Amino acid sequence: MFTPGPWELIIILLIVLIIFGAGKLPEIGSGLGKGIRNFKKATSGKEEIEASTSSGNENQPPKKEGQ
Repeated sequence: MFTPGPWELIIILLIVLIIFGAGKLPEIGSGLGKGIRNFKKATSGKEEIEASTSSGNENQPPKKEGQ
């Protein structure tokens, strides 16, 4: 698999700068940061929900039929 080195990253950043221009880069970075933050929040929320539901079921005895 291809792993980009520092020179490849610099070239990619220069191409992005040429395509989008210097004015759009802060907006793109802000949008990307918000997207990553929302993704992390959503994945950690799922883990918290799973932990709370699994811990809540351990304390309750199993239900018998007819009760």
